Amino acid sequence: MINIKNGALTCCGSIVLAAFAVASGNAARAETWPTRPIKWVVPFSPGGANDLVARTAAEAVSKRLGQPILIDNKPGGGTVIATDYVAKSKADGYTFLIGAAGVVTNSFLREKVPYADSDIVPVAMLAASPSVIVVHPSLPVNTLKELFEYTKKQGKEGINFATAGSGSTPDFVIEMLKDATVASGTTGANFTAIPFKSGQESVTAVLGNQVTATSESSVVVLPHIKAGKLKALAVTSEKPISSYKTIPTTAALGFPSVKIEHWAGLFAPKGTPQGIIERMNAEIQTALNGKDLQEKLVPSGIEPMPGSVAQFATFIAGERERLGRIAQKASMKADH
Repeated sequence: MINIKNGALTCCGSIVLAAFAVASGNAARAETWPTRPIKWVVPFSPGGANDLVARTAAEAVSKRLGQPILIDNKPGGGTVIATDYVAKSKADGYTFLIGAAGVVTNSFLREKVPYADSDIVPVAMLAASPSVIVVHPSLPVNTLKELFEYTKKQGKEGINFATAGSGSTPDFVIEMLKDATVASGTTGANFTAIPFKSGQESVTAVLGNQVTATSESSVVVLPHIKAGKLKALAVTSEKPISSYKTIPTTAALGFPSVKIEHWAGLFAPKGTPQGIIERMNAEIQTALNGKDLQEKLVPSGIEPMPGSVAQFATFIAGERERLGRIAQKASMKADH
């Protein structure tokens, strides 16, 4: 029903005009964007998988947008420093975050973070590296089930399992493996976390047979697997690694709950015009499906992960619920 009282009509008309003006302004910004260089903030030091994905994707997307995409590395705080920087940046389409698992887990692993989860919004998934469960070649096991049986024979502590610290991806793998042993009836199998400062350090410890096992990004461990210096038991993804399909997936081995990947995705500050978010996503899809980008990422064990804004948002929400449940059950807290 239309209110014909002059005051109400004027008020309603003003609201409609104001909303139209905001929508028109957002559309105009999206149509003219970008007019200057764009910044992608990476929460890790140069040289890692996240940084590699960012630089490779930025090169391809910048060509399509007609503006440079600059990589700004802001490591520290388990991705908190970079995430906070982007969350507090102007929502104008010129600052984005190359987020990783910390974007999902920091709010429930850390007592306090300087931003809310809602302060950054999903734009596009970029790529993922499956986590590969590896052991030292001298260990007398060749399958995940054999690993479970072996740990039962090692006493209450089970076997040592290297991680990149509490709340890291390998730490979640340990908890998933514990649940999988119960589900499979292999009770008594256990894993003792041995924390290191980084995934690279934890892999080095297994290479030197100082620690029995770990689970780390495919891009980190594949060279050692190919050289025979590490023995791969499973990849924690639904699909095999494209460049090394002989390693079975945890799902294929009957342990679908052991599922986690080292992923990289693009986020924007809350309030970034939706037209800009959709345009950036569209250009990323073209880049991810392009031959050049795939040839640079796939051989190293990194899988391009195309998808819509909505699909990425659904993934983030699902991971936050799933990993939050695991962290709560294990009383997991970040230690750095």
